Amino acid sequence: MASISTALPLLLSLLLLLGRYDAAQAPEPERGTYIVHVAKSEMPQSFEHHTVWYESSLKSVSDSAKMIYTYDNAIHGYATRLTAEEARLLESQTGILAVLPEMRYELHTTRTPQFLGLDKSADMFPESSSASDVIVGVLDTGVWPESKSFDDTGLGPVPSTWKGECETGTNFSASNCNRKLIGARFFAKGCEAMLGPINETEESRSPRDDDGHGTHTASTAAGSVVSGASLFGYASGTARGMATRARVAAYKVCWKGGCFSSDILAAIESAIQDNVNVLSLSLGGGMADYYRDSVAIGAFSAMEKGILVSCSAGNAGPSPYSLSNVAPWITTVGAGTLDRDFPAYVALGNGLNFSGVSLYRGSALPDSPLPFVYAGNASNATNGNLCVTGTLSPEKVAGKIVLCDRGLTARVQKGSVVKSAGALGMVLSNTAANGEELVADAHLLPASAVGEKAGDAIKKYLFSESKPTVRILFEGTKVGIQPSPVVAAFSSRGPNSITPQILKPDLIAPGVNILAGWSKAVGPTGLPVDNRRVDFNIISGTSMSCPHVSGLAALIKSVHPEWSPAAVRSALMTTAYTVYKTGEKLQDSATGKPSTPFDHGAGHVDPVAALNPGLVYDLTVDDYLGFLCALNYSASEINTLAKRKFECEAGKQYSVNDLNYPSFAVLFESGSGSGVVKHSRTVTNVGPAGTYKATVTSDAASVKISVEPEVLSLKENEKKSFVVSFSSSGSTQERVNAFGRLEWSDGKHVVGAPISINWG
Repeated sequence: MASISTALPLLLSLLLLLGRYDAAQAPEPERGTYIVHVAKSEMPQSFEHHTVWYESSLKSVSDSAKMIYTYDNAIHGYATRLTAEEARLLESQTGILAVLPEMRYELHTTRTPQFLGLDKSADMFPESSSASDVIVGVLDTGVWPESKSFDDTGLGPVPSTWKGECETGTNFSASNCNRKLIGARFFAKGCEAMLGPINETEESRSPRDDDGHGTHTASTAAGSVVSGASLFGYASGTARGMATRARVAAYKVCWKGGCFSSDILAAIESAIQDNVNVLSLSLGGGMADYYRDSVAIGAFSAMEKGILVSCSAGNAGPSPYSLSNVAPWITTVGAGTLDRDFPAYVALGNGLNFSGVSLYRGSALPDSPLPFVYAGNASNATNGNLCVTGTLSPEKVAGKIVLCDRGLTARVQKGSVVKSAGALGMVLSNTAANGEELVADAHLLPASAVGEKAGDAIKKYLFSESKPTVRILFEGTKVGIQPSPVVAAFSSRGPNSITPQILKPDLIAPGVNILAGWSKAVGPTGLPVDNRRVDFNIISGTSMSCPHVSGLAALIKSVHPEWSPAAVRSALMTTAYTVYKTGEKLQDSATGKPSTPFDHGAGHVDPVAALNPGLVYDLTVDDYLGFLCALNYSASEINTLAKRKFECEAGKQYSVNDLNYPSFAVLFESGSGSGVVKHSRTVTNVGPAGTYKATVTSDAASVKISVEPEVLSLKENEKKSFVVSFSSSGSTQERVNAFGRLEWSDGKHVVGAPISINWG
């Protein structure tokens, strides 16, 4: 008997002969969205405008395809819907650099100013017009314009440099913008091309934020001062963004279906045209080479225009190689904790107490102990311990407190499941994946989250006691928690999987339990069943740490408007701290041990010190192009990023080690492990004339580190170069990662740079 694969063509031929098969009924090949990168300089002279050329190139492979977006600032090219075969044909045409498939990116989801020392140093930041001329563009889920964080009281006219607008749409009009929120746009064409029209009964087809995330990030970066802010009384005090006088421009690129690269590029395109000074993106996707990563490509164009781009590192920690957004022209931000906590104690019937955290505020539990049950013992499902929807047996949990394990579903979702099953409360236990890190949530029922060790001890009690009982005691807000900051366990870690010689993340900033503005379209948990509405919410993620750095960059930009994005980032990195006031190293909450530069980068941001860094490691566009040459990128790959022809000089030795970055990621060749690796750097003196001396510390016993010269005398604005040599003896005992630090000091300034040493 003939196989199906051979019989089918015979059958179709027979049907065609009989006139019973219409070729038009054959299934349409599946189409996807592609971003087409074009070498604009190669446009044939027969075309009067590049868009006409784009249309012609598209028509040559498809009669029906339409351009979704055309780009001129973020990239040269357009977005369209094509079959895989049409995309292949288009990419083979002269002048087409690359045809890249659409990528889906995900969001990286009051005490802070005091913690960073901004309250004590208000006089260091100008109240002049320059502080309010800085514009922070936020690419996110939109904005809730009625939030008090966007009150424009006391702000002067919109900066004359601003070229943007306030777009109208569902539940949003031009009057929703003001002198604080000076612009708001939305980008949905890419999302709609992939998933169909936006359902306007579920989310606003406009800049309005129905999610809360965008309002939170925008108000963290540059929110106005709001007194009496809190979430249900937790974290009460004055809420304010990092740059309270900077202007905000909101670019909505994230929808319920995700954040699509064609929309993100269109937003970067607009932000460049609108003249923003800082771009904040709390989102990320999979790892890809820079010439295939739309965020990296768009960020390169922004950097060329003098715009600092700050991105979240990702929430895939504590696994190594888990970073997003690692291009060296992006400032990559990890997350640390604050010195504030929201304790909720778990008191067992055997007298043992365990410390947890919670933001629950609602009907109190009875004072008397309540029956306690482990979710895994109250379910017939194999993963019943995770409290997934439909897995709990109501008859086994009704009237009790339930212990759930973290994993698979959102923490607040588990509480909703427990509540709907008839339980009175929940204890949420970390597993090995989260260790001892505690993240507070505004649960829908009385609940406390505990660390892995406490969770294990509680389970031991539950399994050994015939009638276990428990009480949950809510203690409100506590400040002065030490040690702080510690690196958040969820914060993504290095090494950098794309370019190991560029150390990432760059630095960390507050990202755990952050209070900031929120959307009134959704409750604090974001769950559909949560009918509570709040002005401020407390959430965690590198999504929260990224806008801290975006806002701080805006502050530095207001004091030093002439500084390049690289100079601003350098100031933030070289002044970051890596030890507590006690002299102990910053801790990693995933391990309870000292963190390393793969966890915290250059350290925790110190904005007051960053205003006066002494020396900066500056970078130009040409430096980055030389870096691409060092990566052996082809001419078309470089053109995709640079939007112009750039020839790497024949015979010139390009080295990734010579990119003028404020950190050192040293990679010894695999094999013997011995040899010498040299990194050259140039510093610019942005302070008064001074003499700086180098000191190096390292925990790599088999690596000798030398700096030549060891002393630099610099006049104001003078540049001087130095070389750091790393000599490995090839000892086989030391083949794990090693770390160190180079510091230049003139007695007043300390200009620090982290060192990581790796044997390939």
